[in-house]
Amino acid sequence: MKASLPAWLQIHPEVREALESGWPVVALESAVITHGLPRPINLELARRMEAEVRKAGATPATTSVFAGEIRLGLSAEELEVLALDINVEKLARRDLAAARVGGRWGGTSVSAALYIAHAGGVQILATGGIGGVHRGQTGDVSADLPELARTPVAVVCSGAKAILDLPRTLEWLETAGVPVFGYRTDEFPAFFAGGSGLALGVNVETPTMAARLLRSHWELAPGCAALICVPCPKSDALTLAEVEDHLAMAEADAERRSVRGPALSPFLLAALAEQTSGQTLKANLALLRNNARVAAEIALALG
Repeated sequence: MKASLPAWLQIHPEVREALESGWPVVALESAVITHGLPRPINLELARRMEAEVRKAGATPATTSVFAGEIRLGLSAEELEVLALDINVEKLARRDLAAARVGGRWGGTSVSAALYIAHAGGVQILATGGIGGVHRGQTGDVSADLPELARTPVAVVCSGAKAILDLPRTLEWLETAGVPVFGYRTDEFPAFFAGGSGLALGVNVETPTMAARLLRSHWELAPGCAALICVPCPKSDALTLAEVEDHLAMAEADAERRSVRGPALSPFLLAALAEQTSGQTLKANLALLRNNARVAAEIALALG
């Protein structure tokens, strides 16, 4: 555990005990629970992700904002409240101060979860897909990307969300100096699809090798994150062509309805789930569980 922790951070007793004893901890973002999945599937998934982390031998620490308290780790009862409350907000790092002062409730995006995890001394975060550069000429870039460039936490993910511009997202990460490692893959994963056709320079086959790379990276660049990209399990993945076909229809529908800004991503993800008869939802759940397990295995190797 860090020698001194910020006064604003509330750490669950189980997580605090793990950190103090040097036991591996995996942080989990919660915007996927509050805004990324339908209820009550979101609660089941949240429990399953924490269970995957425990099964692998690490301690889960779901990040959130609870009535203005910035949390690292939740009780089972608190996790249920967070998942089922329809009034909870989606919070990025920039929103944390206002949420704290206003006593608000929120699910934390990757940018906020990275900040919270690092403040508590946690080195590994598991999520589904990071935010990135949006398609088209909107100029919209997720807050996840600059946070990755300045916060030294490893993020285990299945690439960036499939609704984004993946080549431009990779270019942004390269420019910012954020290393992107494939985990048993030579391609940048495309979230629901196992591969995007975009080559990655480094492929690691084991948690031990991933841990070695992370240690070396942080010795050379102690202020920067790293991505460990894990493909969606083959049994649940869609092909890239299937995702692109359905996404084109979803984007056209969003344009007709004038859906833009923060509402666009949830709209597109829900539309994809409907168009594929739940296949994208099934893939999303599978990759989230798998990423939690892989993150825990790497956390053990780091520890």
